[in-house]
This record gives sequence, C-alpha cells and structure tokens, in this order.
Amino acid sequence: MSFYKRYRDTFLVVLLLAVPFFFLRASIRKPEELNAVDRVLVRMAAPVQWAAASAARFISDVAGEYFYLVDVGRDNNRLSREVSRLQQTTREIAALKRENERLRKVIGLRETIPLETVSGIVTTKSPTEFFRVAHMVVDHNGAALRENMPVISADGAVGLIKRVHGDSATVFLIADAGFGVDVVVPRTEARGYVRGTGDESSYTVKVEYARRADEVAVGDVFVTSGKGCRFPAGIPVAKVTEVVKRDFGEYQQVLAEPTVDFSRLEEVLIVTGEVKDCPSLEGGP
Repeated sequence: MSFYKRYRDTFLVVLLLAVPFFFLRASIRKPEELNAVDRVLVRMAAPVQWAAASAARFISDVAGEYFYLVDVGRDNNRLSREVSRLQQTTREIAALKRENERLRKVIGLRETIPLETVSGIVTTKSPTEFFRVAHMVVDHNGAALRENMPVISADGAVGLIKRVHGDSATVFLIADAGFGVDVVVPRTEARGYVRGTGDESSYTVKVEYARRADEVAVGDVFVTSGKGCRFPAGIPVAKVTEVVKRDFGEYQQVLAEPTVDFSRLEEVLIVTGEVKDCPSLEGGP
C-alpha cells in the first residue's frame, strides 16, 4: 500500500479542519494585522459569506412566511368557527324575537276580545300540490272544544273547528268552499258575506251580497260584523283584490284573499265563549 493511500484520509481531515480555521482566523483579525495570505483568504471568503448570508436570509424568510401562513390559517379556521357560531346564535335570537312578537300579538288580541278564548299551537299542516295549506291541526291542551268554534290569529280569522279528537282539533279554513261569515268594511260600512272558493291553487275568497251602490275598493279589509253569533265583531277576514261593478244587478263582484298567511301560522286563539245579544242575519244569506 502506497504512502498516499495510507494517509489520504488523515490528510483530508486535517485539510478540512485547517481551511475553516485559517478562514476564520483571517476574518476575525484586525485589518492592520492582516498579512498577504490573510488578505487572499478574506477576498476568497467574501463571495462565500455573501452566498451563505443570502441563503440564510432566504431560508429564514421562507420559514417565517410558512409559519406565518400556518398561524394565519389556524386563526382563519378559529375565526370561521366563531363566525358560524355567532351566525347560529343570531338566527336563534331572531327566531326567538319573531316568536315573542307573535306571542305578544296573540296576547294583545286576547285582551281585546270580550269572550273566553283558549290558545292553541298549529301542529300539522296538510298542503295541496300547489303548496297551499288545505287542512290544519291545532293542539289545544285538552280544553273543552266543540265543532264550529271560531279560530282566530293576530292577523285575522283562521276558520272554524271542524272536528275534535283528543288534545287536537282539525280546523276548517276560511278559504274552504263551505266557510261563510258576515263582514263589513269599516271605512265605508259596506256589507257583505265572505265565502271560501275552495280553490286549492290559491287562497281566495269571494264577497257575496256586496251591494253595487256601496263603496268597496281594492285594498279594503273586510272584518267580521258580529252578526250570526259566530265570530266576535272586528276580526279581519279578507283583503279585497278585485272589484267588478256591472251596469246591472243589485250586487257587485268582489274577490279577496285571507288576511292570514296559513303557511306561516303558528299560534292561534280558539273562541270558546258564546257571542250573546248578537244581531241576526236578517235579510242575509
């Protein structure tokens, strides 16, 4: 084995240790103490130091940006969860607010009616193929009810009790063809008789026996007159949507829509007290 091969590894180790030592020695010495060899080493080391410093700065910037983005992503996820939670809380508060407003209206309505009433909650709505509510079931907590008791809400007349079964009752809506109630327009005292059309594609009613000489306009609201001893007076029933006055005949043609939105109806009042000393429907239908 030759001398070179025998001591090659040793020479390499000594060289690798010596070169950095001399570079480090030249870089830390004062400028006035540098000799010719030191100045050559300093000039040789300058590009290497610049490249190393640039690489270090680049790696530091990349690492800093990465950790910054990681922190930003973590914060974004946390903020997204917080926003979702706050949005859910806002929706719940809005729902509670709407429910409180409805309940206040029902309570206010109960205070204005001089008859005994029972509160009820709509539990079932049977829609038609046109997404209209055809039938409605109300939970009345076991109160003593019977057929044909009026059902009202804060927006107006809902219908009549059709059938009682246990703690619930089926409601006969005012849009049904068999429904009818005597009404009046408070603005002009025009009389009429609201009857449901039975059209399952729309909530429409017709106002019969509205005299042609009486003033009825689109937008007028017919309210219960109290006649017929069924509904108490002053309950909104229907809002006029169309008026046709012919040049002949005693009555004008009036179409209207219920003041109650059955699809959004939740709370109702069932009038259990009997209307006493009410005027009869003399001359009516």
